[in-house]
Amino acid sequence: MSSSRTESSSQSVLVDVTMPQMGVSVAEGTVVAWRVEVGDRINADETICEISTDKIDTEVPAPVGGVVAEILTPVEKTVEVGTVLARIATADRAGPTPAPPGASAPATPSPSDAPESGASTANGRRPAAANGTGPSAHPGAARYSPVVQRIAAEHAVDLTQVSGTGRGGRVRKQDVLAFIESAAQQEAPLHIESPYRPDPAPAVAPGAGQLSRMRRQIGEHMKRSLDTAAHCTTWIEVDMSRVEAARSQLGVTALAFVARASIDALREHPALNAWLEDERYTSHAEVNLGIAVSLGEDGLIVPVVHDAHQLSVEGLAARIKDLARRARARELTPDEVRGGTFTITNPGQYGSIMATPIINQPQVAILDLEAIVKRPVVVSDADGNDSIAIRSMTILGLSWDHRALDGALSAQFLASVKRHLEGVTLRSAA
Repeated sequence: MSSSRTESSSQSVLVDVTMPQMGVSVAEGTVVAWRVEVGDRINADETICEISTDKIDTEVPAPVGGVVAEILTPVEKTVEVGTVLARIATADRAGPTPAPPGASAPATPSPSDAPESGASTANGRRPAAANGTGPSAHPGAARYSPVVQRIAAEHAVDLTQVSGTGRGGRVRKQDVLAFIESAAQQEAPLHIESPYRPDPAPAVAPGAGQLSRMRRQIGEHMKRSLDTAAHCTTWIEVDMSRVEAARSQLGVTALAFVARASIDALREHPALNAWLEDERYTSHAEVNLGIAVSLGEDGLIVPVVHDAHQLSVEGLAARIKDLARRARARELTPDEVRGGTFTITNPGQYGSIMATPIINQPQVAILDLEAIVKRPVVVSDADGNDSIAIRSMTILGLSWDHRALDGALSAQFLASVKRHLEGVTLRSAA
């Protein structure tokens, strides 16, 4: 959380609360709700407001403790990264700067104007109004923050059945997520082998509905990527038979093997592990691997496995599973969705066989893993004799930015991924 200090008087210092940077490609965010109003006391790291971007919905912590002196950005307003959202007065007495003789005093309330603790809500704050800055018109709604209500609506949870562990019995986000997990709701898999049996499609209400904020922001980001990058796509066919045998031994998904093979290929072809921002090209030594995760009707999010090059197949499988679970539960932190240097998307889990993914800006390439399907292929023995055999096959697609790369290098990268996957070593039976 970035902040700056402004001397307002000899009695107080104002600290700016700004729209945080949630990722290299994120330029703006929308204020969803305020948890405080002017005059409220707030502790350092306590949530001051909730924001939404095309990558993540998150809570913004107060950079310091003090009294909320100003709220500058109303609910539902979209502002650029770095915009001042509010200001916190850090002194014990955060009253207004003394006015010169003859001048009228400002109307900003002092801490003494705040209600007594007995008049506060269950969470220790005055409830936010519909516009985010006044008392609530619905007394019961004060127990539930917008994040809690949204998660409950998405999972059809009756909040009256959830026990709150917050101050005064307030239901927190963690309480709702624990309730959902206890109900043993099955997660969507990261990889499913053929034949695929899809889950029943969700019912669609009649009539057209408005796109969610995240869905709109994702669309804008994808359109910007298409307008910015010179998109090209190259495909390669891979025999995944050895991967299928090895993953069964380890009890992990094929995605973990593809991730490890991609990392090894990026080490051999580092030009693909890079950003292109305007005309500034930056190649990265570390591999911060983005994994696209579906959020259902809300769209998708790309959590990042930082320093993925340091992880084994098993380590990658565990990190990917954890990030995917927390992404669907809306538990990701801002740091977990930024800094990616290369991305893998896995639509093949739903049975698709070929796609042209859109590059996650400012990266220069994205790898697409399609369905692994058993089918007859021609194989050759050591003597060059051909025969037909059943193999587990897949198609890998690489969308790449022709401004930074060319077709030969992209094909070499895919060939390297193929070589690593087809050369996976199986553990001995012993």
